[in-house]
Amino acid sequence: MKMWLKGMIAAASIAALAACGSNDASGDGTKLVDEGKFTYASSGEFNPFSVMNDDGTMSGFDIEVGEAVAAELGLEPVQHQFKFGGIVEGVKSGRFDAAVASHTITKERLEAVNFSIPYYYSGPQIYVRPDSDVETLDDLSGLEVAVAKGTTYAETAAPVTDNITFYDSDVVALEALANGKHDAVITDFVTGKEAIGSGIKIEGKELLGKSEQAIAIAKENEALLKEINAALEKLHENGTLTEISKKYIGEDITVEPDSE
Repeated sequence: MKMWLKGMIAAASIAALAACGSNDASGDGTKLVDEGKFTYASSGEFNPFSVMNDDGTMSGFDIEVGEAVAAELGLEPVQHQFKFGGIVEGVKSGRFDAAVASHTITKERLEAVNFSIPYYYSGPQIYVRPDSDVETLDDLSGLEVAVAKGTTYAETAAPVTDNITFYDSDVVALEALANGKHDAVITDFVTGKEAIGSGIKIEGKELLGKSEQAIAIAKENEALLKEINAALEKLHENGTLTEISKKYIGEDITVEPDSE
């Protein structure tokens, strides 16, 4: 009797350990931080994509996309506010299931994480004070340019200047620019447009290209990547992404410009 009981306890222990070692909620290899939940990170400092509310939650374009993806996956959305510069590492280390934080797909980031299909398209733009003579990237030669930490915009400015100042968020950089600090800011054109609309006294100059924004997922979580891509495809097709974009941006930025 004692041997039988010991055997049952051992079997139960092995089963418990196996369960603790895997958060594969769907049985198809998808790994989740918490079973039944889609845990995603965003900065909360990138209006209108993610902003902090008085109750400590975030809202905005990215946040609503994250919630829509979670709904398609049949999971409860769980948002986490995190400094933009550390979000990719958080996904890579398994702290978050994904990042829905307006990350541009780059070769460097692809070395750390996988990316979904794009959920919107954007591009960097130069912003200056109204009295500035700057019009193009070449005009920034040797000048002080501000960018947000963890973004790709320092790489954009690097060919013309090594005088680059970093801020925790694009909006803070733009506010500092309007208040007389540094010579220009390079940021997403939608963010600059939103800042101007909110009353920040700056002007947009040369557009510096097109970028694809996507959801970041850990490399070993290919099953989740596949599910997120399927969810985004459906959200593209049924018009949900377009609706979210028009709600927060005032226009549809979810369709690749060249294909419109």
